[in-house]
Amino acid sequence: MKQQIMKILSNEKIAKDIMKMVLEGDTSSLTKPGQFINIKLSGKYLRRPISVCDYNENTITIIYKIVGVGTEQMAEMTAGDTLDVLNGLGNGFDTSLSGENPVLIGGGVGVPPMYGVCKELIKNGKRVKVILGFNSKDDVFYKEEFERLGAEVFITTADGSMGTKGFVTDVLKGLDYSYFFTCGPMPMFKAVEGVAKTSGQYSFEERMGCGFGACMGCSCKTKYGNKRICKDGPVLIREEIIW
Repeated sequence: MKQQIMKILSNEKIAKDIMKMVLEGDTSSLTKPGQFINIKLSGKYLRRPISVCDYNENTITIIYKIVGVGTEQMAEMTAGDTLDVLNGLGNGFDTSLSGENPVLIGGGVGVPPMYGVCKELIKNGKRVKVILGFNSKDDVFYKEEFERLGAEVFITTADGSMGTKGFVTDVLKGLDYSYFFTCGPMPMFKAVEGVAKTSGQYSFEERMGCGFGACMGCSCKTKYGNKRICKDGPVLIREEIIW
């Protein structure tokens, strides 16, 4: 984990209430897709945990949804502004378990970390399918970015305005795959758990206090005792989770 002041290079709207921000700074503490950063905002007591979408030697890309006063404050920031960031948090995904044709499942703001996983898997020669779930076509983002990586992309919308009408599981049930990686809301996780054919990894979205394991405010029951989503997660293996 590294605390630093990072400079905003860009901050733009890419879908309904969805913003993409690129930050410049030291990214050496990021080692796996699925890790997250924790952002301090002026006048706010708790930091905001945001998953990392992509990163390179000196930039981090995050995608966030405007849902409250904190993210509203972030959305108003412009290039040149700075943020106090805790960087390199969480354990990330273990892509070595993927097999040859994994499927990635992202729901809403659970989509961004799937991009980093997809990028690494394709770099390693895997045949990747991606299912992205949204409420409507106005909410859809990053479809083309996944396709440019070389993934086969399926879109689902609850209202049927784009792609398959329904939920990510409506597509998942008809696919063959060697392993799954997923991030999204708890109802989606429980639906995936009901139809998944293989082992896989879940990245949990959770409210956090400290973000690095000190407060025990974001624990999850597992077969090995309570695990802290911020420190021991956010990624957990399917077989260890007690739902």
